[in-house]
Amino acid sequence: MLVVFARTVILYLLVVITMRLMGKRQIGQLQPFELVVAIMISELAAVPMQNTGIPLVNGIIPILTLLAAQLLTSFISLKSVTLRAIICGRPSILIENGKINENMLRNEMYSLNDLLEQLRSKNIPNIADVEFAILETNGQLSVIPKSQKRPATPEDFCISTKYEGLPLDLVIDGIVIEKSLKKAGLSEDWLKNELSGQGVKDVREVLFASLDTGGKLYFQLKTKREGS
Repeated sequence: MLVVFARTVILYLLVVITMRLMGKRQIGQLQPFELVVAIMISELAAVPMQNTGIPLVNGIIPILTLLAAQLLTSFISLKSVTLRAIICGRPSILIENGKINENMLRNEMYSLNDLLEQLRSKNIPNIADVEFAILETNGQLSVIPKSQKRPATPEDFCISTKYEGLPLDLVIDGIVIEKSLKKAGLSEDWLKNELSGQGVKDVREVLFASLDTGGKLYFQLKTKREGS
């Protein structure tokens, strides 16, 4: 039993590290060759995990080999446009100027129902409103509405707007993020004083706190459990 536990932990850590080295993309954003590698790695890890009669190295070596092959393929696709097109394919234009490209739909084996479903999921019920619909190499559909159908922006009305950056997380689950405070040029004493002014006596009572680019502090307290 202990052997099975140890083998499972080792293979689990190996697969996690391998997938981490492959990048941060989600499953739906993987290129075809990346998805194949991910599936093969999971299968290679499962076999020696279940069958203790198979040497552990028989699962480790193929996984590391696939990782090396995937990293090499990714490197090549970054350096060569031609090889990138061969490995990953090219985007396909399914709709152009509000007109469906039937030949491209057939080539990609993409049905009209699938196309309409994807358009509706992007809040575009009318094909006539679409300038371009492009099927990306990872299977995602990118939709560019016609200029008359795009949402209005402040720029359209010549309205200037203030810069909006990412807020800094100062407290997460009662723990002060010192790195964020340092980046904002603030101290933990400043944070405690600000929270104290809002009636918060202890930082550990804070579920989450953040500071926006305008210097405004937002925080939410933890929900008090019954009996605590």
